[in-house]
Amino acid sequence: MADQPFPSIAFLWPALAAASTSGMMSALAGQLARLGGAVAKADSSKPKWATANRVVLELPCMRLREFYAEDDAVPTLVCAPFALHRATIADFAPEHSLVRALRGAGLSRICVTDWLSAGPEMRYLSIDNYLADLDLAADELGGRVDLIGLCQGGWMALLFAARFPEKVRKLVLAGAPVDIRAGETALSRLTAQMPLAAFEQLVELGGGRILGDRVLGLWGPQTRDREAMCRLLQVPRRLGGPALRRLEAEFQEWYAATVDLPGTYYLEVVEWLYKQNRLAEGTLVALGHRIDLARVRVPLFLLAARDDDIVAAEQVFATEARVGTAASEIETAMAPCQHLGLFMGARTLRTIWPKIARWLIGKRPSSRRSLRPAGPSPMAPEPRRKACSGAGSSPARIARGATRSSGPARVRSSRPRRSARCTNAIRSSTSRSPSRRGW
Repeated sequence: MADQPFPSIAFLWPALAAASTSGMMSALAGQLARLGGAVAKADSSKPKWATANRVVLELPCMRLREFYAEDDAVPTLVCAPFALHRATIADFAPEHSLVRALRGAGLSRICVTDWLSAGPEMRYLSIDNYLADLDLAADELGGRVDLIGLCQGGWMALLFAARFPEKVRKLVLAGAPVDIRAGETALSRLTAQMPLAAFEQLVELGGGRILGDRVLGLWGPQTRDREAMCRLLQVPRRLGGPALRRLEAEFQEWYAATVDLPGTYYLEVVEWLYKQNRLAEGTLVALGHRIDLARVRVPLFLLAARDDDIVAAEQVFATEARVGTAASEIETAMAPCQHLGLFMGARTLRTIWPKIARWLIGKRPSSRRSLRPAGPSPMAPEPRRKACSGAGSSPARIARGATRSSGPARVRSSRPRRSARCTNAIRSSTSRSPSRRGW
């Protein structure tokens, strides 16, 4: 991973690979000790937002930021990730702002959860604390919202929708790790292989927290490659000179501005969601109730990235078989990008998110048209068939192999529900084929 200018696992749990082999924990401890003053941490109290906003609610875990509030429409609440980087991932720069993309497509009430970096006094905060604050934010907005969950904010949004189904009108999950066992990435594989004691030691080394600036420093050079940045942000080729240098500087600053995570919360996510898959399997208890995803019956949109090595597309799309939403009310799309490109990529924001915004509003054309002619391409190999038993090649590998061609995102309208046992295998050979637009 050292030769990768943007080690993708660093976006969530950057110390995993450093401690993934026997005998590495002692070396990791030494590195963390030396890195105490080696990495300059940006001022976490003053995040940079591309769009004017105001704080409408101060909570123990977050500030609720309101960007637009022009009418009495159902508010759109963006549940940002609470991982390594700031919630400004939703409003990074003018051409790389999810907030602006949603606004440009017609949404008029938009808020974002700005999760606070955990101070020493917050080290014992748990998933319940963050879920409770999300509940208070929804109440502040009138008690019913359209909820958009990004990455780690995605499973939180789904958890909220299952715990408080009456408070969510429509739900969008983008790059959200829901069913960890439905697919595999380097992140999920390392999390499964590492003993929980290794994660507990990381928390202990941080005084009860995961310190973002220190673990970020474990991952190679402090400067990121411009070409990699352009690929992640989907920067147009025509952009150059001072504009490109300015964007690069802004991205470097954003990348370095990390947040600290409460140790209790971090360990719950690692053990309950990644190791035990409790959310998908219906055994997670949150705010005193066992979470049953079948209680989620609201219209649902699932968005995944084709080249995502943090959250496998199958981990996102498997949500369809877990929730109680009618098949006719579920839409899916796969974007030809990497993980960060789902939220910050100029092309994705320009082409896919406006369609999601129109879906939230409820606008649909009278007819649908295919992205390309139906039927297999004469240049494409015939997809391999796979038995529903799940045996054989990894569904993640098959799905990625079936979607390597570039071009617009594949948007799939919902089809009759299939059994959960067969969902992954069938999706590998069918859901990545040319499909109809959902609008």
